[in-house]
Amino acid sequence: MGAWVFAEIIDGQPTSGALELTTKASTLGDARVFCLGVPSDEGLAALGAHGASTAYVLDAGDALPSAAAATALAALIGEHGGDVVLFGGGNEDRDTAGRLSVKLDRPVVANALDVHVDGGVSVSSEILGGTLGITTSVEGDGPAIVVTRPKAFVAQPTGSGTPAVVTVDAPDAGRSGAAQITARHVEESEGPDLSAAAIVVTGGRGLGGPENFALMDELADLLGGAVGGTRAVVDAGWVPYS
Repeated sequence: MGAWVFAEIIDGQPTSGALELTTKASTLGDARVFCLGVPSDEGLAALGAHGASTAYVLDAGDALPSAAAATALAALIGEHGGDVVLFGGGNEDRDTAGRLSVKLDRPVVANALDVHVDGGVSVSSEILGGTLGITTSVEGDGPAIVVTRPKAFVAQPTGSGTPAVVTVDAPDAGRSGAAQITARHVEESEGPDLSAAAIVVTGGRGLGGPENFALMDELADLLGGAVGGTRAVVDAGWVPYS
């Protein structure tokens, strides 16, 4: 029956995590992408290139996005079915996944590293600081709701077609949908996005002082990566929080 992907759309573009999940979903069957936000033509082409067959588009306006998204997505799953619903680790992803769990009466499996659909859904993850791998089997009627770990999958173009687009009307989410966004703030940042970078160069107190992080910047520039720091040096103000 295929897989659903929750995709947050920012400035018309799906996030890098959404493209990673779409690539994975295309290996599980029919990849249906639920877009929170309106993708541009370029954004739709990117989703299609990564395997999306259909893009269901919801513009939540100034309403609380996760409440509207969970309500609309639950209705779509009830209509079309599906084996699994994949979410990333973003704030809207996790909030929507929790609300969807209540609406469908299905558990959430978090921190997933891989997902398999073969007569049932099984989810691979790690516990105890990554020292022990476990597999969780999701049973019962209805799709498995899975929140994945960032960079668990690689975004790879798998097709070239533009997905079919279905506009989803903003649903009545009840009292939970009454909250309204009154202002938006975009934080200014420089350099590559640490959460989306394929290569991260990280330093800690062993560098001796904040002035030596210039060496990290030089190395990251050469590698095309981003600079990160341990919690200790971030708390000490050697590098900004990202």
